[in-house]
Amino acid sequence: IFGGLVWILVASSKVLLPILQGWVMFVSVFCFIMSITLLCLYVCGAHGGSSSWVTLDVICQETAAVLYLSAAVLEAYFTLWSANHMIMSVYQENTAAVVFAFLATLVYVIHKVYSLLRWKSS
Repeated sequence: IFGGLVWILVASSKVLLPILQGWVMFVSVFCFIMSITLLCLYVCGAHGGSSSWVTLDVICQETAAVLYLSAAVLEAYFTLWSANHMIMSVYQENTAAVVFAFLATLVYVIHKVYSLLRWKSS
């Protein structure tokens, strides 16, 4: 949910540095699609109780956490750098995107920790 909000907020804001916000968009869309795909596979029971799915979950959550951390830092840098160059509503959208990007990072890190604990016990 937080990743989708980052995606929407960055897509609706004015882009002053396309390379920075392009990376944020890529990360949010990629992680959103990856998470939805894994959720659908788990709900459908495609994992079949295999321990390799736990390893896949750990790898995906770790990748998403690292990608989202880089995207959140870049979005925060962009928002602080361009604070003097944009109108207040665009600044507020970018600030909200920063907050939700860090929340998404936190959620992915928490999920990674629980996935590692589950992986260790299997």
